[in-house]
Amino acid sequence: MKLTRRHLAAAGALALGASSLIRTKPAFAADDAAVGAAVEDLRKASLAADVGKLTTLSSDAITYGHSDGRVQNKAEMLDGFKTRKATVKSIDFPELKIAVTGDTAVSRHLYVSQSELEGKTTDTKIGVIECWHKEGGGLGSSSAARVTS
Repeated sequence: MKLTRRHLAAAGALALGASSLIRTKPAFAADDAAVGAAVEDLRKASLAADVGKLTTLSSDAITYGHSDGRVQNKAEMLDGFKTRKATVKSIDFPELKIAVTGDTAVSRHLYVSQSELEGKTTDTKIGVIECWHKEGGGLGSSSAARVTS
């Protein structure tokens, strides 16, 4: 059988989807709740451009990908929040789904925002995937879960 890109893409999608079903230890509701709290902290910090909180929530190894294809490291990401020119009026993360596997969690949600720049209002709605990793004491508190990519 000849393998095409379509076969490889389907296999990759299946592998990624199946990985969310495999858990290295039982998932506890507390882990899901802790990640959910960390995602909410990230939403609030993003809305307020709270660089201190964003620094705490973000791993030093973070790669922050934008919908236009740009990828930033932690320093670049934080600088983007510091120098943001638009006034962000709202940010919501609806349709949050969390999968915890061992020391890692994946959160998926929509990013729905409204911002204004030079009198022009922009509505944004994109899909987001975040990888969270336990550091230190685990996922017991939002300060222990840090987004890594």
